[in-house]
This record gives sequence, structure tokens and C-alpha cells, in this order.
Amino acid sequence: MADHDLKGFAREEFTHDGTTREVLRHGSGPAVIVMAEIPGITPKVLAFAERVASLGCTAVLPVLFGKPGRDPHPDARGRLAGFAYAASSIAAVCVSREFTVLATGRSSPAVAWLRALAAHEHGRCGGPGVGAVGMCFTGGFALAMATDDRLLAPVLSQPSLPVPWTRRQACGIDISPEELAVVRDRCERDGLRVLGLRFRGDRFVPGDRFAYLRRELGEGFVAVELDPRYANPAGVLPPHSVLTEHLVDRPGEPTRAALDQVLDHLGSRLLPTA
Repeated sequence: MADHDLKGFAREEFTHDGTTREVLRHGSGPAVIVMAEIPGITPKVLAFAERVASLGCTAVLPVLFGKPGRDPHPDARGRLAGFAYAASSIAAVCVSREFTVLATGRSSPAVAWLRALAAHEHGRCGGPGVGAVGMCFTGGFALAMATDDRLLAPVLSQPSLPVPWTRRQACGIDISPEELAVVRDRCERDGLRVLGLRFRGDRFVPGDRFAYLRRELGEGFVAVELDPRYANPAGVLPPHSVLTEHLVDRPGEPTRAALDQVLDHLGSRLLPTA
């Protein structure tokens, strides 16, 4: 793929508590906060956002790292340049105080800004509430955002934080115990459902992490765990990115079924009259 020129996406800024970030918007209807994976808002992340907009929702993409629209693996620049770009995004995340990369039992500070963005977009777009889709480093953000009652459709696609170097890190996710208790209560009281996606064998998203979420959230956690042999073989890295890099976008493919399940989850919660 080539770089995306961002045509069709409005570019704005949102400020909360002294922090200003660029935000891309596309579509109309209830808001869905789409948080990109490393290295940033790639053409494939934008393609997913377009699918969200086609539901009748507004896809809202905060720029947390990377250059929006840049293709990390273009033939013209070569694979080495793509890895260098990804490494630069990882380095920026690791040194930033906004992201909790290794610590367990703690949410990233960026979540407070994202909650404020979601509240702002709910007021702007209307509807019963807001959806949130996190991917990779941002996967757990959608879970922590669900402490706000306006968040009705959280999706955790390959949630990779904390980086699972130890058993304790592998058995947890980047949310504080207090916030997790609020989400658990919403699942039990309000019927909130948290959708999680991963490829089996993904070292960055160990099975123990999903087992932990099942124990903590019970029926409130809906796990979609895919056999890695169904990942797109054209993906540069081992099977990881369910909705983007390793998606095989053809009817009957397990990854396409997972994408459709995400879209159904968003639509059933945010567009009840559709």
C-alpha cells in the first residue's frame, strides 16, 4: 500500500488538561474512538475507520504516535525503513510518561485524555453512547475508558500492555484494580460486554491475559481467539494485528468474521434502531 493522503478525514485538535493532540474524524453518527497500534495511524487503520464510518458512526482517531497516513511497509522505501519507523514509534512510547509500558496494576495517564475526548465526542455526535477500539499498545485503553458510563462498546484488539516479560505482566493488563472493579460492576449491573481479540501463540498477547479477563469480568468478557494459520501471510510480522495487518478481508475467512463481529458489537450498542 502507498501512504494515505487522508482525503475524507477532517483534521482537528482536542485539548484537555493542558495536552493538545491532533484528531482525525470521518463519518457521522455516534462516535467510536479508534486508537491505532504501533507504528501509528497507517492506511490499514484508516481502512478500518472507514468501515466504522460505513456503519453510520463517526470514526474518531486521536494521533497518539507516528505520522498519520504513513504506510510502514511501502516497497519504495523497503522493509528496513519500515522497521526503523516502527522502532521510532516504540521508542517514543517507551520514553513518554503518557504510556505505562511495563508496570502492572496501573492505567496509562493517556487514558484520562481519551476519556475526555470520548465525552466531548458524545456531546458532539449524540447517540446512546460511545465506542472505543484499542489496538496493540492501545488495546487496554478501551478497557480503562469503560469506567465512564458513556462508553458502551469497548473492543480490545491484541492488547499488548504491559509488555509480558514476566509471569505477572502476562497475567494482567494495563488497568488499575479500582478501575477494573468499576468495569466489572458495569458488566454485572448494566450488561456491558468487553470484546477481546488475539491470535493464539501471540507472545505479546499471552493466553494468560485473556484468562485473567475472563476471571475478572466473567460473562462480560467475550474472547475471540484465532488460529494463527488464518492470518494474512503477507503480514510482515508474526500473526498479531487482527483488524489490520493480518486481516484477510474475504467472506468466510476467520479474520473477516472477527472484523464483522467487532462491527456488529459497535452497531448493536450504538445504533439500536439500525
